[in-house]
Amino acid sequence: MNFSTPSSFTNATPPTTAFSAPAILSGSALVKTYGSSTALAGVNIAVRAGESVAIMGASGSGKTTLLHTLAGITSPDSGRVEFQSASGPIDVTAMNERDRSRLRREAFGFVFQQGLLIPELTAIENTALPLMLAGYPRREAEGRAQHWLAALGLAGMEARRIGELSGGQAQRVAIARAQVTGATVVFADEPTGALDSATSDDVMSALLGSTVGQGHALVVVTHDETVAARCSRVIRLRDGRILPDATTGAVAGSSETGVSA
Repeated sequence: MNFSTPSSFTNATPPTTAFSAPAILSGSALVKTYGSSTALAGVNIAVRAGESVAIMGASGSGKTTLLHTLAGITSPDSGRVEFQSASGPIDVTAMNERDRSRLRREAFGFVFQQGLLIPELTAIENTALPLMLAGYPRREAEGRAQHWLAALGLAGMEARRIGELSGGQAQRVAIARAQVTGATVVFADEPTGALDSATSDDVMSALLGSTVGQGHALVVVTHDETVAARCSRVIRLRDGRILPDATTGAVAGSSETGVSA
C-alpha cells in the first residue's frame, strides 16, 4: 500500500481540477438490471485523479448502483470497469470476489450516510481497523490512524467511542478510516445526508480536503445540490442514463473524457 502523510485540511478547499490528468477509474458501456428494472443502461464515465464527481438523480435513477459498480461491490451484467493502479490498469469486472475485496480494502475508501462505524470500538480503533485487517501490527496501524484523526480535527478524541461523538465528528472518523490505507479513490454515498447544514459543510470540507486536496479522486452520491456544487463536476442520472448538460447539450461530465452515455 502507498501511504501518504496527511496534512491539515479540516477547512481546506481543493484546487480546481486539471482535466488533462489521466483517468484513474473508468466505466464503459455499463449495464445492470434487476428483474425487469434497468438500473444502468450503457453508462460511460471516467474519473480523474484529483477531481471530485457528484452523482445526482431521483430515487431509482441508478446512482447508487453506478457507485457500487465502479467500486467493485456490484458486478455489471455487461460492460467494463478499469482502475489505473500503481502497477498498471486493472479490469475490475474480470476479478473474482476475493480479489475485488482486496482491491476495495487496499485502494478504495468508503464513507456512507451513517458512517457504518463499529460502536463498540473507539475512534482510533475504528480508523485503524482496515490496516489491522490487512495484517499491520496494531501499534503501527493505530499510529497511522492517529495522524489521520489529528489531520481531521479529532486530536484528543481517539479514545472516545462512536456514541460519545457528534454526528459530524463520527463522519470525520469514517473519512479517516476511508483514507488510512492510502486510498486513491474514495466513494461516498450520501455522506452528509444525516447532518444539519452547518455540520454538512464542515464534513464536506474535510472530505474534499482529504481526497482531492491530496491528489486523490472522490465520487459522491448525493441529493443535496449544495454538496454537488462543491464538486468538480456533476453527473445527473435518469432511468440508468446520464443526462445531457442543460447548457451545452453534451453528456454531463463527459466532455473532458471523450466518453458519453
